[in-house]
Amino acid sequence: MPEAGREITATRIALLELKDEQRLVQEGYSLLDEKRILLAHEIRRQLALLDALRRECTALENDARARTLSAVGRHGLDELAVYPPLSLAEDRLGIRRSRLLGLELLAVHVEVSAPLPTREQPVNPTPEARACAKAHRNWALRAVELAACGVNLRRLVQDYVRTERRAKAIENVLMPEIESSLKLIDEQLESIDQEEIARLHWRR
Repeated sequence: MPEAGREITATRIALLELKDEQRLVQEGYSLLDEKRILLAHEIRRQLALLDALRRECTALENDARARTLSAVGRHGLDELAVYPPLSLAEDRLGIRRSRLLGLELLAVHVEVSAPLPTREQPVNPTPEARACAKAHRNWALRAVELAACGVNLRRLVQDYVRTERRAKAIENVLMPEIESSLKLIDEQLESIDQEEIARLHWRR
């Protein structure tokens, strides 16, 4: 790679070496450009999934809020606060890992099991209280998926930014420097050839 301010020796070997370096740099740039495209495609896919999960979580949150208000109206805040909670002890968090260009992505879901009977039974069991607990549980299940999607997006965006910087450095710095050096060497070699032709001409 040519260094700024470094004197370049105009020789055929230097020209060939620099052309070979130019080819390698162009290949590296092509790979980075392809990586940018793949990352951008996956980012768009994850954004669409994030938008769908957010809409679903908002709907579930609104439902949980309405169920909570209904349960509070039936039991009162103090009684509802001591209502036996819905157990999630048997639920299992399933994580499926995949890789995209060396980047680990997560797909998370909760395997829901039938709730275990609690030792403490409610004094005043009502459908409003059960519906309130179920609504909050449904929201929590989707929130887990939403969190995993957010993690994927952060990883993808960070990798895209790094890739973009490297590609821009090659495109805007390395490639112009090599092109400029090639042009300079080519001009110097052409000048040397002309001088040699003139020298041979005068010898005659």
